[in-house]
Amino acid sequence: MRLEPSNIEQIGNELAIQWNDGSETFLPLRLLRVACPCAACGGEPDVMGTLVRPEAHYTPQSFALSGWHLVGGYALQPTWGDGHASGIYSYQYLRRIDPARAA
Repeated sequence: MRLEPSNIEQIGNELAIQWNDGSETFLPLRLLRVACPCAACGGEPDVMGTLVRPEAHYTPQSFALSGWHLVGGYALQPTWGDGHASGIYSYQYLRRIDPARAA
């Protein structure tokens, strides 16, 4: 079975995801934004393969989720209150950053 969300809702300061395998993920919005995988936030390798990570600057609006949409059958792309919307979070990545799975 391919992992996919069956329901996604913002509940307070968390994004709640119910998965098609019956499990649930609750991601604090601050964590979700700081973990943005786009090149502008997470960095990208230079020609030598060294990860170059830019310095991120956030405002209170950076952590306000204004919406999201699903990308293909593999990812979620949030839009933040500061207009940032280039992060594409694969479903596997969302599960990997789940604080409850790290505990």
